[in-house]
Amino acid sequence: MTSVTAQHAAELSQGAEQLGVSLSESQHAQLLAYLALLIKWNKAFNLTAVRNPDEMVSRHLLDSLSVVPHVAAAGDNWLDVGSGGGMPGIPLAIMFPERQFTLLDSNGKKTRFLTQVKHELKLANLEVIHSRVEGFTPAQPFSGICSRAFSALEDFANWTRHLGDGQTQWLAMKGIHPDDELQALPDDFQLSATHVLKVPGCQGQRHLLILRRLV
Repeated sequence: MTSVTAQHAAELSQGAEQLGVSLSESQHAQLLAYLALLIKWNKAFNLTAVRNPDEMVSRHLLDSLSVVPHVAAAGDNWLDVGSGGGMPGIPLAIMFPERQFTLLDSNGKKTRFLTQVKHELKLANLEVIHSRVEGFTPAQPFSGICSRAFSALEDFANWTRHLGDGQTQWLAMKGIHPDDELQALPDDFQLSATHVLKVPGCQGQRHLLILRRLV
């Protein structure tokens, strides 16, 4: 954990408090352990474009935690599509140990990293799937499907429609409000809610769009 500093620990505590997210001691420790693994593996595996560890608390951990209230209000079986380095799926799995999270990515290096995180952090509620989203068929529809900087909304909806049903919430984490992408949303999807996310330490706009499928 030499790569994670006391400053990172304090920034995580203060940022979570500003978000209104309560962290237990074990959750705080797990999030920092995840950060340490992300910093270590990123040097060789290029998991994230954020190269500076001092930016990772706000841009990865706190950004992921910003959707905690919206995940809390939804169901128990979640899919993180195009999970990459594990955002937001791993922080959410740490925050909701009683819920099941599936992290899907088509990049083998990234899924190897995610599997390593699962084992090292002992996240029993986490499943890692190495697959293209179009070729993935779960046993049952997910109650929630989230993505962070994965694709345009039209593609997000089209590629994942077979993974949910009328009860599913689709959570798309975006930067600026994607007005053009909303215009191209498939006819059987509708915008259920939009939330402005205030992420401590993050410059620029952050938005969460919640979609529903009409069936």
